[in-house]
Amino acid sequence: MIRVLLADDEAMLRAGVRAILSTDPTIEVVAEAGDGREAVELALKHRPDVALLDIRMPRLDGLRAAEELRRTAPETAVVMLTTFAEDEYIARALGSGAAGFLLKTGDPRELIAGVQAVAGGAAFLSPGVAQRVIAHLGAGRLTRAAGAKEQLEPLTVREREVVALVGGGLSNAEIAAKLYVVEGTVKAHVSAVLGRLGLKNRVQLAILAYEAGLVAGGDEKGP
Repeated sequence: MIRVLLADDEAMLRAGVRAILSTDPTIEVVAEAGDGREAVELALKHRPDVALLDIRMPRLDGLRAAEELRRTAPETAVVMLTTFAEDEYIARALGSGAAGFLLKTGDPRELIAGVQAVAGGAAFLSPGVAQRVIAHLGAGRLTRAAGAKEQLEPLTVREREVVALVGGGLSNAEIAAKLYVVEGTVKAHVSAVLGRLGLKNRVQLAILAYEAGLVAGGDEKGP
């Protein structure tokens, strides 16, 4: 019997997933959680074979919960079950040790196949997700883009605007004119961002802006 923990902050969705899994006599849902922190606690208590985690959950999101489970319950295989097939989510999920990535919009049979696969020690990706990974992993862009976006997360909206314009090759004066601020303010923003991100110069900052997709065309062409 494959023992499954199901974590999602929407009770109705949990009920739907449970109903799908119940059609397979080899799968049993042993616990349900409404947030990531509860999911980790229940996983440590029940030691399921598979943890199905939504990405966007309160208290602790699915990605951080997956990382914690890898440290505290490595015997539990993690599958991300989400609506969002964005590159950074895929890369972070796989980087956090998840063995599978399933879409809520996919065929219900994929859910059962995914649980069975990871319980057996294999990996499983929804077909749409697999296509994205294959298309991007060759150049390593998927991981770089995800890392760049995560690196920029602590910045304010204004700082991200400045970073995008630096990536576009604008000078401090040109950025100041575009944002309707004085040049000294732009210099202060750039210096603060460089220090916070641990970067040495504007070139590194521009590359980061491209990799994060803040610059038009950066998602497709890169720096």
